[in-house]
Amino acid sequence: MEKPRTLLISGASRGIGRAIAERALAEGHRLSLGLRDPAALAEGPLRETARQGTDRVLLHPYEARDPAQATAWVEATLARYGAIDGLIHCAGLFSRVGLLFPPGGEGEIEDLWRVNLMGPWWLTRAAWPALVASGDGRVITLVSMSGQRVKGSLTAYPCSKFALMALCQSMRNEGWDAGIRVTAICPGWVNTAMASQVTALPAEAMTQPEDLAALTAQLLRLPASAVPFELKINCVLEPC
Repeated sequence: MEKPRTLLISGASRGIGRAIAERALAEGHRLSLGLRDPAALAEGPLRETARQGTDRVLLHPYEARDPAQATAWVEATLARYGAIDGLIHCAGLFSRVGLLFPPGGEGEIEDLWRVNLMGPWWLTRAAWPALVASGDGRVITLVSMSGQRVKGSLTAYPCSKFALMALCQSMRNEGWDAGIRVTAICPGWVNTAMASQVTALPAEAMTQPEDLAALTAQLLRLPASAVPFELKINCVLEPC
């Protein structure tokens, strides 16, 4: 790796986010991890490195529903590292709410919207001046194949992900001249807790979190002239 980056990573306590953070740590990057409960982070290289008191890993409280926490996390990261040149959005919620939801379903839809769309929006806005100052910023967002098409009766979740794809496009447009490059990663089934109830596909046949971590590591190495905007990754064949 030519140059280590200072990366903000949300959703790093488990699943895809944790795999991405662990790979980024192994690649030599400096990490600022936004966690709902930093004290509950499971044992492993992230917690161990943070415990050693080095400047490699900062653990900071972060609740995606609260824009003030996005600002506080960014400010703490700048106070520790003095710069931010990468932002990786992995935090998100899943929902099975359909089109004809029962009375009271509005609350779940609004919460999904707040976490899946507004969380990344608030955090990106807070980190934007630092990304511009870097001159070579990167924003990587875990979207989903549900941001590309709608399957079955799911409605609330894909609506939030389609909106997130639009946000990614807007970030790309806004940041292009400042050297910021944006990538939306759109996986299908990934072997995480979210997919644990899937019976039609064995876990070993799914995309693995480590595979997405490897792709993210490669994205961080690419020059601005070669960063793709959209990566669709699917472990099953779907009609085009």
